[in-house]
Amino acid sequence: MKAFSKNSRGGKRGSSSYSSSASTAAVLIFVSLCLFAVYALTSSSSSSLLSLSQSSTAAEHRFLLKDIPQTGSVPPPEEDSSQNLDDEKQEEENGDSGRQESLTKIPIEEQSKIRDIDWALCNVTAGPDYIPCLDNVKAIKKLNSLKHYEHRERHCPEESPTCLVPLPKGYKRSIEWPASRDKIWYNNVPRTKLAEVKGHQNWVKVDREYLLFPGGGTQFIHGALHYIDFIRQSLRDISWGKRIRVVLDVGCGVASFGGYLFERDVLTMSFAPKDEHEAQVQFALERGIPAISAVMGSHRLSFPSNVFDLIHCARCRVPWHADGGMLLLELNRVLRPGGYFVWSATPVYQKLKEDVGIWKAMTSLTISMCWDLVTIKKDKLNGIAAAIYRKPTTNECYDKRKNQNPPVCDKGDDPNAAWNVPLKNCMHRVPANAAERGTKWPIDWPKRLAAPPYWLNASHIGIYGKPAPNDFKSDYEHWKNIVMKSYLNGLGINWSKLRNVMDMRSVYGGFAAALKDLKVWVMNVVNVDSPDTLPVIYERGLFGIYHDWCESFSTYPRTYDLLHADHLFSKLKERCSIVPVVAEIDRIARPGGKLVVKDESVVTSEVESLLKSLHWKVQLTFTKEKEVIITAEKSDWRPKKHSASS
Repeated sequence: MKAFSKNSRGGKRGSSSYSSSASTAAVLIFVSLCLFAVYALTSSSSSSLLSLSQSSTAAEHRFLLKDIPQTGSVPPPEEDSSQNLDDEKQEEENGDSGRQESLTKIPIEEQSKIRDIDWALCNVTAGPDYIPCLDNVKAIKKLNSLKHYEHRERHCPEESPTCLVPLPKGYKRSIEWPASRDKIWYNNVPRTKLAEVKGHQNWVKVDREYLLFPGGGTQFIHGALHYIDFIRQSLRDISWGKRIRVVLDVGCGVASFGGYLFERDVLTMSFAPKDEHEAQVQFALERGIPAISAVMGSHRLSFPSNVFDLIHCARCRVPWHADGGMLLLELNRVLRPGGYFVWSATPVYQKLKEDVGIWKAMTSLTISMCWDLVTIKKDKLNGIAAAIYRKPTTNECYDKRKNQNPPVCDKGDDPNAAWNVPLKNCMHRVPANAAERGTKWPIDWPKRLAAPPYWLNASHIGIYGKPAPNDFKSDYEHWKNIVMKSYLNGLGINWSKLRNVMDMRSVYGGFAAALKDLKVWVMNVVNVDSPDTLPVIYERGLFGIYHDWCESFSTYPRTYDLLHADHLFSKLKERCSIVPVVAEIDRIARPGGKLVVKDESVVTSEVESLLKSLHWKVQLTFTKEKEVIITAEKSDWRPKKHSASS
């Protein structure tokens, strides 16, 4: 490999020569001693690291993959295949020497962390359901107020945990999609409270070793599909899977609404607070339905502005009218201009005193926000009604308001700033410049997937150095090429058994776009220290979230079938240790789940050692760009002991 061929051959050669054999012998002895010292140091460092790598019983596989171009760039010209084969032959002849040389390049401090690591189970009250940033009891106890659900927001430990989460007793490999939408193993999420409280509303029922999901909800007892069709019939512009592609479901319950919208070619981001209704998000993810644990509390949601085509709230019990409408104003931030808010709660159709008061307050608030109440329709089968509002597409109404309350946000307030940003009682103006994002509705799905957004200007340089529209197209072709020629066939992954997928470092969403025809959904994660490309991902009909991988992700353990990390670790090492990041991957991957890492060889050596110490089965693939692809599978192994501290 090229990185290993740059060995120093000594200083610049002089013009004089040695005249005696004694001098020559002395020099040879000196050189031999130096070489022996270097060899001893290298062997010591390598063997100490390799002892950890070799703890895995799985055999290590190495082969050359010729079809993978450098990430994010146009595929390079074809190289001479004989050269690749020569490289492969040389690698085989060298045995593990190449791997040892790579391992010795790991920084000393990281070597120590890997060498000294002793995995233990997390000593926490949450047990098998531990989410570090949501179960930080110490931080929650210090909160001055719980008024805005601050206890359900993220409070990450000062040091990211490196403990492992135990498996629930009797855990089984998850049922595959689409059967998982209707039933899951009881032992995987052994919770019965929702079945007892919401069973009559067809949320979830217990049937011996299974939990069954009839597809109902509080507002659609007779099934989500009827309710979905009822919304569509209420307003012609809501054409599921064409004009309406990306939906946000607030207070999602067990996410049956989002689960059944897949049949209409709609992608739904569902969220609810952890444990407000027992394990609702955990149920959703175990079923194979997108969901995150989140709350509308005192901080913005981790999404860009103006991205969701429709937002849905079926009796989500969020006090939209409270605190000057602060929470509804947050929905206004993330809702696309011209997008719809569907609200099917009791204040829409019941006449109890409390409901009437809420409806009046909501009416006043939505009028002041310039939302248009498009229609109110009744669903006779379920005995409910839905109010459908539409966000304005211009600033005309904002400017004409006599009472500027809620006020328009200051010009300096970035509507896309969403990571740890407090909520504000203000509205951002609707984009007015024709070339600005948000002034036009995306073209219908699925065409929007492949088309560069109109607001990607050719005068702007994209992430990889080309004019932005060309950058977008190159990235899409790049990932289609990798997925079709390599990922689907060359990594030994049975993609038909996968459902929940995460791209841990997404750029334009090209990896997710290339998986369009598979029965999977992809959570695109845009790192907070990276260029903000998340709006591009939403514009093409995909979804994602901002996140910092130096912290834990807001999902339950055992919720993803595959995690994809393209040059994630080499970027992260600039800011934090990757040991807790690998522990986090182990937490959120299902047993039998996969990890695909593509990165620099020095970094992948470290990741490889950590994965093997966790008893993951690891396979290595060398690309012709001298990078390494790790394909790993999580086992059922868990350590026997618990960590000393929580």
